[in-house]
Amino acid sequence: MSNPSITEMQAKMKKAFEFTLHEFSSIHTGKASPTMVEGVMVEAYGSMMRLKECAAISTPDARMILIQPWDKGITQAIAKAIQTANLGLNPAVDGANVRVPLPELSRERRQEFVKVANRMAEEGRVQVRNIRRDTLDALKKAQKTGAVSEDELKRLEKEVQAATDKTIKDIGDHLAKKEKELTTV
Repeated sequence: MSNPSITEMQAKMKKAFEFTLHEFSSIHTGKASPTMVEGVMVEAYGSMMRLKECAAISTPDARMILIQPWDKGITQAIAKAIQTANLGLNPAVDGANVRVPLPELSRERRQEFVKVANRMAEEGRVQVRNIRRDTLDALKKAQKTGAVSEDELKRLEKEVQAATDKTIKDIGDHLAKKEKELTTV
């Protein structure tokens, strides 16, 4: 039988890991991907909407993102939103569509993205460590109230540490993969 604190910790660590992977996907490697722009906020219909909520996003080739708005009236708003999103992209309105060509990444820009990926990975690791700390605190409180024996506490502490180590290693593995993607031309 698993302790509820452990189950909750595993769910939180999984969420932190998935969030870090999602953050990694926002870094572009020179290859077009819809995830690069789907989170861009567009002013449409008097409110702010995510791009993926108001347009179809596709990649006809490795260096181009094609955005097809469901309402042709927001084409200019989409182009403006991408331009002001600080993604280093220059959208071009092509009739009812928006084409976003991806520039070739310079060595400096690649190194910049590697630093960003490292920062994102570190934020993920810090989140995981905070989850570990909170879980250990909860287990120690449970031990003081008598809900968990001292032997059980030691076993659970080892389980918490093992889960922490595994999640941090997974983040590191994905970071290494992302760095390799960024540095290979």
